[in-house]
Amino acid sequence: MRGLALASILLLAGVPATSQRHKFTINTETPEGQLLAQIGQEEDAAKKLGLLEQFASQFPKHEGAAWVLSQMIPAYNKAGQFDKALQTADKLLTMDPGDLESGHAAVQAAQGKQDPDAVMAWAVRVSDMARKAAQTAKPADEEEAEEWKRRTDFAKQLDVYAEYAIYAMALQSTDASKKVSLIELLEQRNPQSQYVPQVSGQLFTAYMQAGQAPKAIALAERVLEKGQTNEDMMLAVADSYRQQQKEPEKVHALCEKVLEVIRAKPKPEGVPDAAWAQRQNQVSGIARYISGVMHASQSRWTQADETLRAALPGIKDNPFMTAEALFYLGLANFRLGEKGDTNRIIDAVRFNEQCAAIEGPYQSRARTNLRAIRAQYRIK
Repeated sequence: MRGLALASILLLAGVPATSQRHKFTINTETPEGQLLAQIGQEEDAAKKLGLLEQFASQFPKHEGAAWVLSQMIPAYNKAGQFDKALQTADKLLTMDPGDLESGHAAVQAAQGKQDPDAVMAWAVRVSDMARKAAQTAKPADEEEAEEWKRRTDFAKQLDVYAEYAIYAMALQSTDASKKVSLIELLEQRNPQSQYVPQVSGQLFTAYMQAGQAPKAIALAERVLEKGQTNEDMMLAVADSYRQQQKEPEKVHALCEKVLEVIRAKPKPEGVPDAAWAQRQNQVSGIARYISGVMHASQSRWTQADETLRAALPGIKDNPFMTAEALFYLGLANFRLGEKGDTNRIIDAVRFNEQCAAIEGPYQSRARTNLRAIRAQYRIK
């Protein structure tokens, strides 16, 4: 992300600054002019900011007031005083809604605050400014046309920077609901943004964390339709279909694809070997669990038995999945054992015993089945 941030900043930095919007004459014979001259000569950043504040307070109606405010915003940013930068930007852009450079500095201030709400508000405000500027008609005068081109180019890149600010904040945010708001705003502002595909996985996870599973599934389906292979999304769609008892063959196909993807996926940089092996084992276990339970719901007992046995090591840390897998293993082996295989009945007893030891919705059902099997086959 650091490299992307640098690229976005350099993109704007490489555009020639637009002409001075806030032109005025300095009369050094007046107190205002003397203070402006002093500001121009001051090299110490803190002292210069103090003089700018003094001027803004004493001479708010002066023709140079807008220029002073435009200098205060980046100065506040440099000093880490982001709230003051935004307050000043609001005042200036109310006076001059076309000051794109100050709009850029305002977005930077919102980013500096690391405040999702501020980033969203300012990114939208500045993006609207930039889009309006980019749509202005080309003037007939050659000199004016040259300035117009510089300004419209800057406006277009500022619009992209506003998108980047939303994207970067979405990556940084640890609040799932804020992350959702940021990414949805990004998509709403520009569905074709270069940053939208880069955050689809983040949005999916945020939806799940925020308890918005239907939105997560809908997003995953759209992503998978484009041929992308995100194992978490494939698992979510497969499990959703399993629970709805629809398209069983698609459930099995997705689970097989997950196994293929996780086996071939290279270990991410910086992840310990043991942690990556555990991740692969867990993902594989969940894929087999979903497929195995689906097989059981189809009364495909041999496939259910094979798949759920293979799933157990990967889901051992999830009591609910383990209990459900054991319950259906007990049922599958009982059905297979009814055909005369005594060992299957012994396995059915064992799996039901293990399931009955786990608190949850399958515990009483496993105990009931266990009593029935023991009575039927006279097993103590």
